[in-house]
Amino acid sequence: MAVEILGFDHVTFWTRNATQAASYFICRAGFSPVAYAGLETGSRKYCSYVVENGGVTFVFTSAFGADETNFHNYVQGHGDSVKDVAFRVTDCKKAFQQSVTQGAKIIKEPQVLQDECGMVIIATIEAPFGDIWHTFVEREQYAGKFLPGFKQLPNDPYIQALPRPNFVRIDHCVCNQGENGMETVVLWYEKVLGFHRFWAADDKVIHTDYTGLSTVVVADSNEVIKMPITQPSKGKGKSQVQEFVEYSGGPGIQHVALLSNDIIRDVSAWRKRGLTFIETPTQYYEQVKEKIGSKIEEDWTLLERLGILLDWNEEGYLLQILSNPVQDRPTFFLEAIERHNHEGFGAGNFRNLFEGVEKAQAKRGNL
Repeated sequence: MAVEILGFDHVTFWTRNATQAASYFICRAGFSPVAYAGLETGSRKYCSYVVENGGVTFVFTSAFGADETNFHNYVQGHGDSVKDVAFRVTDCKKAFQQSVTQGAKIIKEPQVLQDECGMVIIATIEAPFGDIWHTFVEREQYAGKFLPGFKQLPNDPYIQALPRPNFVRIDHCVCNQGENGMETVVLWYEKVLGFHRFWAADDKVIHTDYTGLSTVVVADSNEVIKMPITQPSKGKGKSQVQEFVEYSGGPGIQHVALLSNDIIRDVSAWRKRGLTFIETPTQYYEQVKEKIGSKIEEDWTLLERLGILLDWNEEGYLLQILSNPVQDRPTFFLEAIERHNHEGFGAGNFRNLFEGVEKAQAKRGNL
């Protein structure tokens, strides 16, 4: 029986400095401060900042003490990176029990968290790659901003003065694996969480003259959670997936895609805030405009100015753009995506996206 999931609840990053990491996403990516847990709230081991944009919630956590061995080993090995992709569920205890019965490794048994705003039930299992966790969150009986134990943060007047994006929700999280690591992970999601194969493409589709990859997108029964599971293919150069795996100390979450209902507005805001993006090949727009012409609602001039790519099929089209990595290691980055009756993942853009990525890899000496 599949675990019943309502959607992504939040994504937690383990970082060396949660204050600075949260500040980057507030200033550059246009998130708002929401909640905090630390010494002032009675949390003696960890500090966490919660930030939100529209329907997207990120949490940045760091450890106070040098004796938090598991935390420090993780950050030392993987860098500042995603640790937990949390799912909102209707029944936490049931979801936990179903996944454990199917072989999930237990990280935290179900626990009830309470304060004056109500009750939340959470439980955590380990995903089959990269020391990643999945937390089940049942929060229908909670009216607070995030979780019990957190205090609400005030709005920052500085960020109100800058243009802000407004994303609908998390669209998907991409999970990079090492060579030949994809199928084992896909099978785990099918068995343990009852996910199914939603979309797939191999290196015959996703490739350039230098690199390629294969991917299988798994989704929950309601298709509100989508997790592309990706592995590198052998080629003349080093795949972006292989580069990620090497600098991340193994498999992990490569990027989180944020769903937009106005990508021109949102990417314009990002660029004005100083977020930078993968370069788009100069000939791209001329070629695509010849093929699709006036079949889209957006202004081609604005798409080109902002570097937004377009993919289409007989049903509709999507618009997307990838940021540069948001930390020193060439690992985690953000994607903005807008869908117009198109549930794919930009297969028609892969070559152009990868050529931009490869140009950045070459500058790093990693191609």
